[in-house]
Amino acid sequence: MVHGMPNSTLEASPNAALNKTILPKYMDLPIPEGKIQAMYVWVDGTGENVRAKTRTLDFIPKDPSDLPIWNYDGSSCYQAEGGNSDMYLYPVAIFNDPFRRGNNKLVLCDTYKANGKPAGIHQNGISSLRPEDTNKRHSCLKAMEAAKDHEPWFGIEQEYTLLDMDLRPLGWPKNGFPGPQGPYYCGVGANKVYARDIVEAHYRACLYAGVNIAGSNAEVMPAQWEYQVGPCEGISIGDQLWMSRFILHRVAEEFGVVATLDPKPMPGDWNGAGAHTNFSTKAMRDENGIIEIEKAIDKLSRNHLRHIQAYDPKGGKDNERRLTGRHETSSIHDFSAGVANRGASIRIPRGCAEQKKGYLEDRRPSSNCDPYSVCEALVRTCILNE
Repeated sequence: MVHGMPNSTLEASPNAALNKTILPKYMDLPIPEGKIQAMYVWVDGTGENVRAKTRTLDFIPKDPSDLPIWNYDGSSCYQAEGGNSDMYLYPVAIFNDPFRRGNNKLVLCDTYKANGKPAGIHQNGISSLRPEDTNKRHSCLKAMEAAKDHEPWFGIEQEYTLLDMDLRPLGWPKNGFPGPQGPYYCGVGANKVYARDIVEAHYRACLYAGVNIAGSNAEVMPAQWEYQVGPCEGISIGDQLWMSRFILHRVAEEFGVVATLDPKPMPGDWNGAGAHTNFSTKAMRDENGIIEIEKAIDKLSRNHLRHIQAYDPKGGKDNERRLTGRHETSSIHDFSAGVANRGASIRIPRGCAEQKKGYLEDRRPSSNCDPYSVCEALVRTCILNE
């Protein structure tokens, strides 16, 4: 059971029912010298969920280019039809594996598919490849390379909600609701926060993996939490956030709990979940950078719809449920900005306004956003003037 939660809350989860004391004797078995396990991780056709599978390597990879390109069944990941199902995994980032430890690795991958007909009917036996539709990293990388002289930095505040196997927020009464929001944000106490064990396990696992996790806290709605990744420069913010999400789902799996990134998991008078994105350039961080921050906000104000479409996997449809102008959000229909204003599209932190330099916070991205799409949109609007 999760510490502090009654068994009845989790009794429907097969994972929670397993005897967790048995696995360690197998995980402690030595593996042959020179062998490691590499778990390849990728984003599936939903644009929200991750998949993973493992292969054995006879070397320890130092760089993604060391790793073999692999394939998988795209028809089982909402990315292809059965008659032309082969998809390709291109390693792009390597992390330490906090579950298997040792020299074992987690490998984040780009997804590619054959361009046209099945490869087998081509005269040369293979067709050219193109990025799969949910491979947002491909175009994001191009934008980051074009903007690299500006040294774009990002930090993303990832909010999520823990659910039981009935997909109800963990710890909530089965036939009712907890008390109104107020005591839960950064709360302490068994009647205010639930499943801190998962949060602590995730935090430590991210640090071990090499994810630049910056902190965590309980959020406004009970069973809702947040962690922050960054600052990261360029494309690495997307790589690290996606891997942190994989680790979150994997940790929650062991506890028999569901971690959802749904931006509005509970209708009514409850906070939704976002992925507030902090963004700056070198010019914004330099003396009198507030001028550059204000220029960026002006550009963002003229591209509001473009960003709304980029800020959740459904082109704004998910954020419609969250960006209502209530519960610390702006309206999805209107652009706004302000100092220390959590009800605005863009918040300038008070400290940045006083120091006249720093960064801006875009509060519009949904919790289930693709960080590559979000950060690419910010770079193209604010730096590349596209």
